[in-house]
Amino acid sequence: MFRRSLNRFCAGEEKRVGTRTVFVGNHSVSGTEAYVAQRFCDNRIVSSKYTLWNFLPKNLFEQFRRIANFYFLIIFLVQVTVDTPTSPVTSGLPLFFVITVTAIKQGYEDWLRHRADNEVNKSTVYIIENAKRVRKESEKIKVGDVVEVQADETFPCDLILLSSCTTDGTCYVTTASLDGESNCKIHYAVRDTIALCTAESIDTLRAAIECEQPQPDLYKFVGRINIYSNSLEAVARSLGPENLLLKGATLKNTEKIYGVAVYTGMETKMALNYQGKSQKRSAVEKSINAFLIVYLFILLTKAAVCTTLKYVWQSTPYNDEPWYNQKTQKERETLKVLKMFTDFLSFMVLFNFIIPVSMYVTVEMQKFLGSFFISWDKDFYDEEINEGALVNTSDLNEELGQVDYVFTDKTGTLTENSMEFIECCIDGHKYKGVTQEVDGLSQTDGPLTYFDKADKNREELFLRALCLCHTVEIKTNDAVDGATESAELTYISSSPDEIALVKGAKKYGFTFLGNRNGHMRVENQRKEIEEYELLHTLNFDAVRRRMSVIVKTQEGDILLFCKGADSAVFPRVQNHEIELTKVHVERNAMDGYRTLCVAFKEIAPDDYERINRQLIEAKMALQDREEKMEKVFDDIETNMNLIGATAVEDKAWTEHQEYGLIIDGSTLSLILNSSQDSSSNNYKSIFLQICMKCTAVLCCRMAPLQKAQIVRMVKNLKGSPITLSIGDGANDVSMILESHVGIGIKGKEGRQAARNSDYSVPKFKHLKKLLLAHGHLYYVRIAHLVQYFFYKNLCFILPQFLYQFFCGFSQQPLYDAAYLTMYNICFTSLPILAYSLLEQHINIDTLTSDPRLYMKISGNAMLQLGPFLYWTFLAAFEGTVFFFGTYFLFQTASLEENGKVYGNWTFGTIVFTVLVFTVTLKLALDTRFWTWINHFVIWGSLAFYVFFSFFWGGIIWPFLKQQRMYFVFAQMLSSVSTWLAIILLIFISLFPEILLIVLKNVRRRSARNPNLELPMLLSYKHTDSGYS
Repeated sequence: MFRRSLNRFCAGEEKRVGTRTVFVGNHSVSGTEAYVAQRFCDNRIVSSKYTLWNFLPKNLFEQFRRIANFYFLIIFLVQVTVDTPTSPVTSGLPLFFVITVTAIKQGYEDWLRHRADNEVNKSTVYIIENAKRVRKESEKIKVGDVVEVQADETFPCDLILLSSCTTDGTCYVTTASLDGESNCKIHYAVRDTIALCTAESIDTLRAAIECEQPQPDLYKFVGRINIYSNSLEAVARSLGPENLLLKGATLKNTEKIYGVAVYTGMETKMALNYQGKSQKRSAVEKSINAFLIVYLFILLTKAAVCTTLKYVWQSTPYNDEPWYNQKTQKERETLKVLKMFTDFLSFMVLFNFIIPVSMYVTVEMQKFLGSFFISWDKDFYDEEINEGALVNTSDLNEELGQVDYVFTDKTGTLTENSMEFIECCIDGHKYKGVTQEVDGLSQTDGPLTYFDKADKNREELFLRALCLCHTVEIKTNDAVDGATESAELTYISSSPDEIALVKGAKKYGFTFLGNRNGHMRVENQRKEIEEYELLHTLNFDAVRRRMSVIVKTQEGDILLFCKGADSAVFPRVQNHEIELTKVHVERNAMDGYRTLCVAFKEIAPDDYERINRQLIEAKMALQDREEKMEKVFDDIETNMNLIGATAVEDKAWTEHQEYGLIIDGSTLSLILNSSQDSSSNNYKSIFLQICMKCTAVLCCRMAPLQKAQIVRMVKNLKGSPITLSIGDGANDVSMILESHVGIGIKGKEGRQAARNSDYSVPKFKHLKKLLLAHGHLYYVRIAHLVQYFFYKNLCFILPQFLYQFFCGFSQQPLYDAAYLTMYNICFTSLPILAYSLLEQHINIDTLTSDPRLYMKISGNAMLQLGPFLYWTFLAAFEGTVFFFGTYFLFQTASLEENGKVYGNWTFGTIVFTVLVFTVTLKLALDTRFWTWINHFVIWGSLAFYVFFSFFWGGIIWPFLKQQRMYFVFAQMLSSVSTWLAIILLIFISLFPEILLIVLKNVRRRSARNPNLELPMLLSYKHTDSGYS
């Protein structure tokens, strides 16, 4: 009904798809029809993943999507439904532990999100209802409500600015929480509502806003407001990003504003930007999956071998049905195929602990806890911004130690994004240094060699262009409206380049004094104040790569001033004007300066009437507004006259780099976007071959998509090298998301790069320690963790497999069910977790000073086939020693003085004791960096095993005396032979490791330490360092 009403008041307007209509103050624009409430989402923010009701089913579903968890669930169900040799508890309890720990972690993280949501949703806001300020909770705001916001408060939803306490209807806003830009931005109210500065007057407003449906781009907004009065027809005004106040932004230097809510809750731009990034998987994760497949094959092979040999063994009638174990009638009638399948499943259950399910929860804890070391690193703290490093995802910690190629943005990343005006060129004449009235330092580029300067009028025209063609605003230290020539001026802009250019013009005698009532004020060299009416601003965008303003002089002349990249300006000016300026631009670009070309043209009054009409029509469009405006801009910015160019230096380079190849974006597009024929594809291959030969490659003037294309091209090279991208601006987001690891710099171009990255640091220089120290240690730790888990589980299960050859393949367990359950959960879990968090096999200072150490572990070196086979054979050797060493010990008729003979549970307990002590002491031998935590968990785990064995054997807890392990452990330790056997077997198992350590130490002491030149940080790939 409200659409029918609106159509009646907006005659001639067709029904639009993809737009919404908002009635200001939720008042009907018609005095004769009642207002019908609209259906929009409420203002609640929900960043949490679960609710109280869906947490359990949703979390369980997500966890059982993981292959290992699902595998153990199947094993558990088999144990419950089939007569298996081990209790369902042996698989169910470890699985329950892993699921519970993961659920608690994820539940706690979600509870924190719920708490943060409530803080926002329950905050106090003031709504204008019936000409009164009404206090409400933020979540109660509805689309159409008029909201009052005081100074230093954040906007509770996306608002269209209606009025402010200033007479010109402007306000200052910071968007640091959205894009990290701490500088103030100015926003405007339409001129028809700026006088409505009180609750009473704003409540009289009758207006309807038509705007686009919610979309996440922070810098785009398309809409218009139709304002109604009793006596006049509706007045339509266009609305753009300059009228939209975003949720999360903060009101600054303005006492209060009134705005109408257009997007609320999860439809605000801030909420729409909370989209999840694509899941990145590290090389270690892929190695774990490969190892799991290998060990699953080993498991299936063991089960198949044992099943086959069982039936070979039972082919002899005496072995099939001995006199002491007669079959039941049901067993005799069971199909042999079914019996074989059941036996196969039983062996699978018996050997299933070779798959380390607890490894997943240990890896998650290691990544989660280990990520704090980056956040806590004081070397990453930057006093200027009062911030340190931030970890947005802990899943890629180890990937920091495997980077082959680094892709870096230059401006704001390699540099500080602190701009300084260096020089300019006017009609081919260079101007450099601070001068008075533009004289003294002028020379001509190109074929002319004598010193000269441009015409005086052209010099002043160029400097006026710098003072007028920008979006810089003035913030004065005194609270007066506007600026005067005596006030201390503070320039604010979203672009540091524009401020540098305005300050550069000031050096040469032209000072921008600000904007007053739509007029730009400039103080010239003669201290005269010039005023220019600002008619239109043709804003900069990444496609056009230029911006323009149309101004009207006091004499009535209409001028267009344009500045932009040389590739965007040169095709739109007279050809004969290009050559001298082009030489200047190219020379400055080679020197590393940021260059812009400046042009102008006069517009005849008749032409301006047409241009003005086209611009207004494009600005009022709700559909395809950007395309329509771009077309109008393109028509306006033609047949211009080139005045000159500027050179701005981005100060504070980290260090000077020698580049092996320099290529620009236009050339790159010919390579990357070539057709599919063989000759065109050959260009890409040649380009890649050249790049591979270079230490570093500099790509200039690239579009964001081209950055991502370069990363993707290198990612797809043979061998799938690991890529890292680092940048500080919104134009770097595409390559940050494309690369294996994305690093954001908390720079001056906003925080979009930091928000979309995996890790963020304040400065580019912090990348050195992040990779060479943290990355190296993370990789070594988790690689050792993965190999150790498979090693200790193979040590655990191999004796169980060998035992079947001595028990007629009867599926008799070697270990007690309690030991099966506790092995991975309690006896061996904490030492490897502590190792994977604290180990520093090499000093951090050494790691950061010698990049050869980083290159030594590149290519996932510690998880390749060679190390995997080493750990596997080591586990096979030790498992064999455990079993047969104990077996030969049992060849003695009696191990006790009273002549009693040990049973099978004592045999298994001796093997298990040697196992626990060996794998724990193996980790102690591997530890190079001892802390009190390592000592506590290693010796504490061994002590806990002994304590638990006494407890489980009924010594400490007598009520357990009925179970089969009663007094087994205590009786075992009463034999001196058993003590000696345990110690001897531990020594024999560890002897190869001890011998290897001794040989390495001898070799290290005798080896000479060559003084090798360190390779550059930006090049890690396939460099033969000769390091051993």
